[in-house]
Amino acid sequence: MKSKVEQTIKEAGAFIRAEAGKVSVQQIEHKSLNNLVSYVDKTAEEMLVKGLSEALPDSVFLTEEATVEQGEGEWRWIIDPLDGTTNFLHGIPLFSVSVALEHQGEIVMGWVYDIMHDGLYFAEKGKGAFRNGKPISVSAQDNIEYALSVTGFPYGKPEVVEAYMNILLYLTHETRGVRRLGSAAIDLAYVAEGKFEAFYEYKLNAWDVAAGSLIVQEAGGIITDFSGGDNYLFGRQIIATNGKITKDLMEVIKTHFLDKIL
Repeated sequence: MKSKVEQTIKEAGAFIRAEAGKVSVQQIEHKSLNNLVSYVDKTAEEMLVKGLSEALPDSVFLTEEATVEQGEGEWRWIIDPLDGTTNFLHGIPLFSVSVALEHQGEIVMGWVYDIMHDGLYFAEKGKGAFRNGKPISVSAQDNIEYALSVTGFPYGKPEVVEAYMNILLYLTHETRGVRRLGSAAIDLAYVAEGKFEAFYEYKLNAWDVAAGSLIVQEAGGIITDFSGGDNYLFGRQIIATNGKITKDLMEVIKTHFLDKIL
């Protein structure tokens, strides 16, 4: 099954790569001001659904673009066909395919394909994390002062966004810095590979983080929600770290964000 899944992901990625720079303004749909979609997202999702259905018959799907009936079952694929659509449409080469396999409510396999760098990240529950077949692991940095973090920005109520920016302000002044890449799946993969010590974001969906969260955990990292619980998949808030600065980052988020919006 794994080889069929990876073939399908690579084919979807090749299609996305081939369409880069070809999408016209008229072919872009606006779900909202900050949420774009095109035929590329939808076609890639259809390719994934077809291939994954062949790899695991009778499985069901949870997908971003809802090109297939959404369901719940013993085996469920959780898919973001193009994570980083805005980057893709603006010619910024950081976007990915994210595919996770859920069994009875637990993520057991995950793939993130960093399309423009041809990096296929993979993890299976209890069996480690890999990039293009080579083992990867999180950073060993245990001091948040020297940590490099990555995040994404939420949209919505101005007062929530303003409070969220307090985290960025603190980390900018008191740590090595913060980056904003535009693809949560890649952010998580890069934490797993040790490029970042931490990733945090608010208002994400399950398809953004399902695959990457398993990859981080299998690479030796820790995933929580903002309060230290395990409601990160559907709770729309996630902290992913190398496991050594989790408590420090949680305290920063509590002090500079949660305490201001609760």
